[in-house]
Amino acid sequence: MSLELHNLRPEKGANKKSKRVGRGPGSGHGKTATRGEKGQKSRSGFSQKPGFEGGQMPLHRRIPKRGFTNKFAREYSVLNVKDLNRFEDGTEVTPDLLTQLGLIRKGKDGVRILGEGELTRKLTVRAHHFSGSARQKIEQAGGSVEVVS
Repeated sequence: MSLELHNLRPEKGANKKSKRVGRGPGSGHGKTATRGEKGQKSRSGFSQKPGFEGGQMPLHRRIPKRGFTNKFAREYSVLNVKDLNRFEDGTEVTPDLLTQLGLIRKGKDGVRILGEGELTRKLTVRAHHFSGSARQKIEQAGGSVEVVS
């Protein structure tokens, strides 16, 4: 049998009929409709908060809390000096250009250039932060560094 649009069928057992509960004694799921007897979970309108453990102290409250998260912390996209060798001499490397080429992601608080690897091109690099070694390597290669605020 050839596979054509008009004779496509789902795999056997892929489409399963949903369990219909509360449809009389003959169905085997009548009367209590698979909810068991009594109790909170058998009532209509019951909904349980996420993390509720039946009155037991929930896990997220049992475990010890430690440390501190600075909600004002800046998250930078990191790029090494060796990654800048793809540009031609004299290119002005900006955060927008790096985003266009897919070297960094949008949504971060800026670009941080680090000093791993060697730079063989003479570039003007604009970024939000430079490590000391990155700044030194860019200037050594004859390029210049500009900090963008």
